[in-house]
Amino acid sequence: MVLSLKDRITNKLLESRIISQDQLDKALLFQKEKGGKLSQILIDLGFVKQKEFLITLSQDLNIPLINLNKYNVDPAVIEIIPREISRHYHILPLSKIGPTITVAVADPLNIFAIDDIKALTGFDVRLVLTDSGSIDAAIEQHYGKHTHNQLETVVKRMEAPEVLLTEQDIDDTSPESLAKLTQEVPIVRATNMILSEAVRLKASDILIEPMEGETRVRFRIDGMLQIARLLPKTLHEAVVSRIKVMSELNIAERRLPQDGRFKLKIRNNFVDFRISILPSSFGEKVGIRVLDQSNATLNVGKLGFTGNSLEALKENSLKPHGMILACGPTGSGKTTTLYSILNFIDSPDKNIVTIEDPIEFDLKGINQVNAKPDIGLTFAAALRSILRQDPDVIMVGEIRDFNTLDTAVKAALTGHLVLSTIHTNTAPGAVTRMINMGLEPFLISSSIVMIAAQRLVRKICDKCKESYEIDDEIRKSVGIKDESLATFYKGIGCKFCFGTGYKGRIGIIEVLTLDANIRRLIMNNSTEAQIKEQAQSSGMSTLREDGIAKAKEGLTTLEEIVRVTVGDKG
Repeated sequence: MVLSLKDRITNKLLESRIISQDQLDKALLFQKEKGGKLSQILIDLGFVKQKEFLITLSQDLNIPLINLNKYNVDPAVIEIIPREISRHYHILPLSKIGPTITVAVADPLNIFAIDDIKALTGFDVRLVLTDSGSIDAAIEQHYGKHTHNQLETVVKRMEAPEVLLTEQDIDDTSPESLAKLTQEVPIVRATNMILSEAVRLKASDILIEPMEGETRVRFRIDGMLQIARLLPKTLHEAVVSRIKVMSELNIAERRLPQDGRFKLKIRNNFVDFRISILPSSFGEKVGIRVLDQSNATLNVGKLGFTGNSLEALKENSLKPHGMILACGPTGSGKTTTLYSILNFIDSPDKNIVTIEDPIEFDLKGINQVNAKPDIGLTFAAALRSILRQDPDVIMVGEIRDFNTLDTAVKAALTGHLVLSTIHTNTAPGAVTRMINMGLEPFLISSSIVMIAAQRLVRKICDKCKESYEIDDEIRKSVGIKDESLATFYKGIGCKFCFGTGYKGRIGIIEVLTLDANIRRLIMNNSTEAQIKEQAQSSGMSTLREDGIAKAKEGLTTLEEIVRVTVGDKG
């Protein structure tokens, strides 16, 4: 009878009196109960030393046993097998002669690893045996050198490193500690440069995306994504791990999404970074929301709203009770508008409380609550508790479900001013959305005082602005009714705006104030189009109309207005 390899190895261990039959029986029982490799169980239980086991394995399989610490690894061979494969299969490429590559392994019985290496490299594979600890150390040493060289190259291409301080670093700002921070390892410097560059360019988001052969870093500037730089793929895992460390996330978890946050001091200002990590086909994708309070405009008069819209916004904000809704897609500035309203109405005699998920900006003198749905602190639950705190003004970050909507409306009906956001494209559309969520029309007409729909449009760069004339065909397609209106503006692109023709953003808005006529239409279950028509006849400027007015003033372009108000013909 032909013995299996496991039987041959265990017999040799018994014959050499390296282990006893009693120890083998205990190891087999342990394996039966908890699983695992018998060889590793014998080592873990202390019945056999790893070196003795490797010698036995080497003799039986006729695979040379080497001391990896005394072996010269060919740096060119390291590049043949990616670090991810090397770590996954616990192997290290050592040298290459002709069509054969020599690989150090700790487990020569892993035939899948050998087959994959053959398929990956196209070479024949010769195995040598060593212990797993030596392989771990060698992977870090040799792949670390390769990565370090690439990092140094990347860092040299970037700007001079900037010192970024975490909240923990602030207490220790001695010259010695600052000097140490500027001399951090290259991966720390490279990550810091990406973050500081995003802040300098006033990006709202950073995307670090693993591609097939490289890592792409993109910034969202003025609402548009732009490629910031391309990094070698071998750096991706190190950059992600650095961000996880800064966010206090689990660096070993690569299969599940993770969310975190951290705060850094950049150019004497604290900047919040919200982190979202998502596993993808080529690695973990990182999304970072940049919340720089120094760039925030929390003044209702400086958001770009003008004329009747701004007056309606201020007038309704000063009402003692009722509900004000801001609507629009993600990234349209709804929360900033609500923050600006809170700043506008804030006074020592008012108790203002907010419930947000998450808190985007710290508002001085205002009580802010961070929702935590995973432990039961939902918007609806927090709102019920806030009502017992004798508030005058309540801000609810977002109305996501009927329970939150129902509680918020009841708060508005019982003498509180409630501010919130809802995801609809137009102000009249918010009425239809609330009815679809299950709210009775009479509650809408009784509680809502104003609905504002808004968008953010890019401003024309002042450094390269020039005028041009439009013809009747363009005027008709855009929906401009004034035939005398022909002169508009655009940016031709310059260094100041990075060739885009735009610099900064401004808001456009449509404000629906619920007067007696609008309330009557809501009670009669009128359509969104009927409500919009009545609102326009009462003086409401639509998003498209407000945008065209700003284009006429030279603040933005017609192309930008059309882009953000698709489907709205005024």
